[in-house]
Amino acid sequence: MAVHLTHWGTFEAASDGERLTDVRPWRGDPEPMPLIGNVASAQHHPTRITRPHVRKGWLDHGPGAPARGDEPFVPVPWDVALDLLAGELHRVYRDHGAQAVYGGSYGWASAGRFHHAQSQVHRFLNCLGGYVRHVNSYSLGTSTVLLPYVIADINMLQTHATAKSVIADHCELVVAFGGLSPKNAAVSPGGVSRHNAHGWMSAAQTRGCRFVSVSPLRDDTPDGAQAEWIAPRPGTDAAMMLSLAQVLDADGLADTGFLDRYTVGFPRFASYLRGEADGVVKDPAWAEAITGVPAARIRELAHEMAAARTLVTVSWSLQRARHGEQPLWLGVVLAAMLGQIGLPGGGFGHGYGSVAAVGEPAPQVPVPHLPQGRNAVSAYIPVARIADMLLNPGAGYDYNGQRLTYPDIRLVYWCGGNPFHHHQDLARLRDAFTRPETVVVHDPFWTATARHADIVLPTTMSIERDDFGSGQNDRMFFPMPALTRPHGEARDDYASFAELADRLGVGKDFAEGRTAMDWLRHLYEDWRDTLAERRGWQVPGFDEFWAGEGLELPVASEPQVAFADFRADPDRHPLTTPTGKIEIFSATIDSYQYPDCPGHPVWREPDEWLGSPAARRFGLQLVANQPKARLHSQLDVGEYSQSIKIAGREPVRMNPADASARGLSDGDLVRIFNDRGACLAGLAVDEVVRPGVAQLSTGAWYDPDPADPSFCRHGNPNVLTADRPSSSLSQGCTGQLALVEIEAYRGSPPELSVTLHPGRDAVHPDASSSC
Repeated sequence: MAVHLTHWGTFEAASDGERLTDVRPWRGDPEPMPLIGNVASAQHHPTRITRPHVRKGWLDHGPGAPARGDEPFVPVPWDVALDLLAGELHRVYRDHGAQAVYGGSYGWASAGRFHHAQSQVHRFLNCLGGYVRHVNSYSLGTSTVLLPYVIADINMLQTHATAKSVIADHCELVVAFGGLSPKNAAVSPGGVSRHNAHGWMSAAQTRGCRFVSVSPLRDDTPDGAQAEWIAPRPGTDAAMMLSLAQVLDADGLADTGFLDRYTVGFPRFASYLRGEADGVVKDPAWAEAITGVPAARIRELAHEMAAARTLVTVSWSLQRARHGEQPLWLGVVLAAMLGQIGLPGGGFGHGYGSVAAVGEPAPQVPVPHLPQGRNAVSAYIPVARIADMLLNPGAGYDYNGQRLTYPDIRLVYWCGGNPFHHHQDLARLRDAFTRPETVVVHDPFWTATARHADIVLPTTMSIERDDFGSGQNDRMFFPMPALTRPHGEARDDYASFAELADRLGVGKDFAEGRTAMDWLRHLYEDWRDTLAERRGWQVPGFDEFWAGEGLELPVASEPQVAFADFRADPDRHPLTTPTGKIEIFSATIDSYQYPDCPGHPVWREPDEWLGSPAARRFGLQLVANQPKARLHSQLDVGEYSQSIKIAGREPVRMNPADASARGLSDGDLVRIFNDRGACLAGLAVDEVVRPGVAQLSTGAWYDPDPADPSFCRHGNPNVLTADRPSSSLSQGCTGQLALVEIEAYRGSPPELSVTLHPGRDAVHPDASSSC
């Protein structure tokens, strides 16, 4: 049995060379995940891309043909595909320059540090002169921009968060805004060796720690935590948090000594709490009218938080919404008012229920990776603004204190991602994808993104190539030998780029004369030498590593407590904020004069929530959270992902009272709709969902009706979500929430197409030559 790594866990597998014959969890994982069942079942699925393909209209008429997403593809030999692609890259770089190429390639792709898709495509495009890049992420776009002003950059908060073992040993009360979802905490970029979400929470609860889960979904915190469930109206957490702060202030519970020494701006914020700025006291009665949470329980909770060693944690989901800066900022403010930042088990956390890495002790050594080279193009966009960029070249927009301009993109190069999963308002994105002259996609599968491309190159899955890997904050570093031969004619991205680079005269710059295995050996041995010279740490040579079952990396020996140094001596260990302190009021943000994100946290009413006028037409708050049966949209055709479908569609969960009011029953095929679009889903009636809420996970492969791209037959919620930013500050993704209505679907269900091979291969007289 060989060991292999995925973003959602490590597994052991046997193979006959063609397919995996036995897959089981890695024996070192105490809480293995069933998602590993998707890997073997997806490998030879009909949606695998077996050969290079070119859209017929592009092949017939050249770049810019208008029928992208609707036309059949022509299978072509590799030499033909690479010649066409090299010629098109040469034309665009020659005629329009590197600033006309978008190489964002956002997405997690596969685990493995050398065949990391973004590193490969960025290195290749940098050899050609560069590309327009993206910054931030769909998961954390708002956090990445806001938190450096307030407390610390997102990397520090992820890699040096208080260890989960410390929380289990010392915390008395965890107040989790957005919950502590075990399904989200099971994944991490690059992989997870030992899952422990259930273990640390159960240990904390057994010791006497209480958990309060503030979420519209009761199962956003595992049963082992025995959490109290408080379910405000989605999108109103900031109002509840403001009222908690108001009680701490009004009842003399705030730690004024901590606020004076470690923070700036509290008096400005306190004036807002007290209603001195707008005449509205942000007390629990005010919050109850907005959130639906009883005022008495808010007041009690504030006192409980002040009386205990309390961790305030905010999930990533809360900042993936309009005005997502506000609850995130308020999480820091509440922790500061309690005066427990820097204490074991207390303070502020961000992402404990969002990704496995948060709360793991930081490894003391990095793992080797492929250098990407230098990008000569300075232009970039916040990642969630891709549709705006393609639809509005030359338009100006605000971002993080700057006034930027969208570049004019002629070629999109996508490798290792699926924007038709991540992005919002997919009908609008589909329109945006018709604007570039050429779209190139590398993918193992016929995802919606591949179906909206012009040139499609089939790539290997990670089990079909040699690599090595380690997850973020994970202490294991694994060799990842190929387990099977590639499917069909699929090639590694590296092999494709190496041949393209040769055709374009930059082969030596890209490949440096090395094969993929040469690179693995070179990167490992260089890493090994560096560790020995700089840290005195000896690791085995490459051959011994490659034949083994992985290395355990050293981690911090002391219990990891976030901001402990800052608390001990804020003068010697200042924060990286503009003032070196926690900024409850940010003079820098205030100077930007953004109406949707002022200089301290406030309540801003969302565009779509259950208290808005739009709720009279669309009476349910859609929560588009992460799925439990796959990571994002990866391997949606896999066995485990398919096992949770209802009539082949993604399940939507609804409270029994809401289902009864609409005459709906468990298992019904339903239509979910609003003014932006509609989708089909299978109904799961479940009392763990707050009344007034419908929960439909992201990740079902987008399957648009040919006559109406705003209608997804498969259940992708992003036909319903709005493509608008969290604020002018962050331009972050707001895909978590939308208002919808649900009704029974009448008539014969339409057939699904996205889980099948496109089946429309065309024949072209010039594309039949042999490789």
